[in-house]
Amino acid sequence: MKIHEYQAKEIFKKYGIPVPPGEVAFTPQEAKEIASRIGRPVMLKAQVHVGGRGKAGGIKPASSPDEALTVASQILGMNIKGLTVKKVLVTEQKEIISEAYFGVIVDRASKKPVLMASAAGGIDIEEVAAKTPEKIVKIQIDPLLGILPFQAREVAYQIYPESKIASQVSNIVRQLYRAFFECGASLAEINPLVVTDTNEVWALDAKIVLDDNDLEKHPDLQKLRDIDEEEKDELEAKNAGLSYVKMEGNIGCVVNGAGLAMATMDLVKHFGGEPANFLDVGGSSSPEKVIAALRIILRSSNVKAVLFNIFGGITRCDDIANGIVMAVRELKPSVPIVARLVGTNEEKARKILEEVNLMTANSMEEVVKKAIEKSRN
Repeated sequence: MKIHEYQAKEIFKKYGIPVPPGEVAFTPQEAKEIASRIGRPVMLKAQVHVGGRGKAGGIKPASSPDEALTVASQILGMNIKGLTVKKVLVTEQKEIISEAYFGVIVDRASKKPVLMASAAGGIDIEEVAAKTPEKIVKIQIDPLLGILPFQAREVAYQIYPESKIASQVSNIVRQLYRAFFECGASLAEINPLVVTDTNEVWALDAKIVLDDNDLEKHPDLQKLRDIDEEEKDELEAKNAGLSYVKMEGNIGCVVNGAGLAMATMDLVKHFGGEPANFLDVGGSSSPEKVIAALRIILRSSNVKAVLFNIFGGITRCDDIANGIVMAVRELKPSVPIVARLVGTNEEKARKILEEVNLMTANSMEEVVKKAIEKSRN
């Protein structure tokens, strides 16, 4: 679950990470009033769940309250990568001497949190990793021990040779990891962490992504969800008990089980197709779930064919087949559907589909090849 920058900064404050004074404005007039209270030049930052806000014109300075009013009028209502800006963070400007990046992520390869730091702050860390990977410092953290003081110092001194700055940053690094761990986050980063002309250290930006699997332990953090910023199809899928992620391809995939879903997408790519989505209907799938899944997939004009790849264990193949038939009758799709249903009641399922002239397949390769072929026709 993504949260806004201003929400991440509130969390950072609780952990003693220094962030500049600032408040959220929903109208230009509120932005002017906040700038007046701050009493110094400010930055106005669009609050949307996408990157590249600055390049899109969603981050601008203002030297006075009146200018803040004008700038807020320009930013509020903007469309940034499909999202409408409904609020801006008005925060104090800082005189910046240097910028750095600090972040904690979960490394799936080592199965540990990893602290990453780079003196090349203020730009996408992905760009730094691609072009100059030697500029990134990485330290694995033992999840039982947490980040140790010497590790925080080691990273801080690699980025800041000056002891006065490094000691401040060392403490910030330890608190950043605490925030990451105690909030159940999958990502916590500061980009940039800046040093000012008076040798103060500030987190000018904040980003936290919360792990959905840990949210039930944090009811206070669940309240930070901004439904308006979430992909509507993904939200609808979640409410229907489906795991769904929209992608850019044209082969709609309906699968049961995350592992099988990933393998199906890999096979689509292997045979020259592009998956339009990840969609896991889960176990004990009812016809209603299948209808919901197809409704979401068919909403995209990119989809040129839909494939079902179901392994019936707990899930009964005939339930899926009945759901497909009901969905076809209700939604009247204009794109071809190919289904592979193997396992519990598969013979019964195949008869159900054949009675309404829906295409079936016996193997994963066959269902994927048929779907790709039909999408091209």
